[in-house]
Amino acid sequence: MAIDRAEAARIAELARLRVPDDELDRVAAQLSQVLAFAATLDELALAGEPLTAFASPDAPLRADRPDGRTLDPETATANAPEAEAGFFIVPPVVENLEP
Repeated sequence: MAIDRAEAARIAELARLRVPDDELDRVAAQLSQVLAFAATLDELALAGEPLTAFASPDAPLRADRPDGRTLDPETATANAPEAEAGFFIVPPVVENLEP
């Protein structure tokens, strides 16, 4: 499937990316190459091949052991724009609408 200039602009808009008009042809070509590569994966004859995974579903990815490194609150907040008593001070994300 080839991506044209208009489709590349639409994809950029959906992804909330600013792509200059003079770059749309290049982006469209690159997206087309990605889709062409993905299409070649469909051509692989994998029938009868065992499923594989990067890690066994029964085994943890790593041993969950602490390594002994710690960071005290004063050091952690030393370069923070605002901190108090070892805590970061940040602007509220959700304000109380009903006091």
